[in-house]
Amino acid sequence: MRKVLFFPLLRMPSGHHQVADAVAEYISKRDPNIQCKKIDLLSAWNPIVETAVTKLYLKWIHHFPKTYAWMYEQMAHTSNSQRSYHYYEFLFLKKMEKIISEEKPDLIICTHGFPSYIVSKLKIKNQCSVPVINVYTDFFVNDVWGKEGIDYHFVPSEAVKTALINKNGLSENQIIMTGIPISEQFMSNRIKSIKNKKKWNVLISGGSIGLGNILDLLEQKECKKEIEYFVLCGKNKKLFQTIAKLNFKNIHPYSYISSKEEMNEMYDNIDAIITKPGGVTISEAVRKEIPIFIHSALPGQEEINLKLLKDLKLVHELNDKQNFDDQVIAFLNDKLLMQQNETSFHSYLEVLRDGTPMNIYHFINSLIKSGKEDDQMSVKEGAFQ
Repeated sequence: MRKVLFFPLLRMPSGHHQVADAVAEYISKRDPNIQCKKIDLLSAWNPIVETAVTKLYLKWIHHFPKTYAWMYEQMAHTSNSQRSYHYYEFLFLKKMEKIISEEKPDLIICTHGFPSYIVSKLKIKNQCSVPVINVYTDFFVNDVWGKEGIDYHFVPSEAVKTALINKNGLSENQIIMTGIPISEQFMSNRIKSIKNKKKWNVLISGGSIGLGNILDLLEQKECKKEIEYFVLCGKNKKLFQTIAKLNFKNIHPYSYISSKEEMNEMYDNIDAIITKPGGVTISEAVRKEIPIFIHSALPGQEEINLKLLKDLKLVHELNDKQNFDDQVIAFLNDKLLMQQNETSFHSYLEVLRDGTPMNIYHFINSLIKSGKEDDQMSVKEGAFQ
């Protein structure tokens, strides 16, 4: 049996895990003889440290967002394309080498920058001969991601492709325009909203851990009756309980939804989504062609995502000085704005033809079968035909 190793980071629900699960789903559905296995490098190294890091991250980003954003800029998003993290190499290179030696994968897929960085160092030192793919989960690539030594890059946009070629010297042949992979469950078409409806269904999402200023939005006042709100609180029990206590008839809180079928049904029955600019949720909404409104952005990655998404005209940032349900209703009732929104979605999706589940599976399967790192051109040319 052939094996693909996936490396997200940390064990908490995140876009890195969702993307790994989506690609694994593409593979397993089409070839059960390929084993897909996820490994968190930090947990494998020390599960106690992983738990502590997760708790620290959540508290830091919630209580001190500005300092987190500053640190992120300093550590992971600068103009330095040759950044080095020698301390982390010292701690984790041997562990990663041991994992690869024991697991004997035919392919490695990284959905987080940290394991990608560690694997790239092994590749550069010729201590890893396994082909490696970076699958990016944001709409930009931060400094942590390994580039040198990484064989292929599944990118979210033309801008990221251009940056990797110009800034990192990658060849066009190494870069595959897939978009951010999402579950195949969300690939089905959604029935479009009827214009000038009397009642709109709007989903509010704060991500799998329920972060963001959702509560601030809902506590402004009781929302207008023209909108029925469905609020995803993720695993944030306090947020769920607080919204439930508001006792507004048109606001319905939901805890973490693990079922893709249930989530897809919800997507099919909404007219718009108010969310954070996280890579996976945005990609799901774009595929379903659901108008996207941004209520807040977490410091660091999401703030950068928001700027890029606005440039692509894929999202609309809510003005916190105006009533947000008025903004949503006005947009949904504006025929011109809705047409422009649909055009932006189609323009973005048009260049992501290589990102279908079948094409991604064929590419991965061809890469595994080739068994040769230096056979990149023939794999690229044959995989998408």
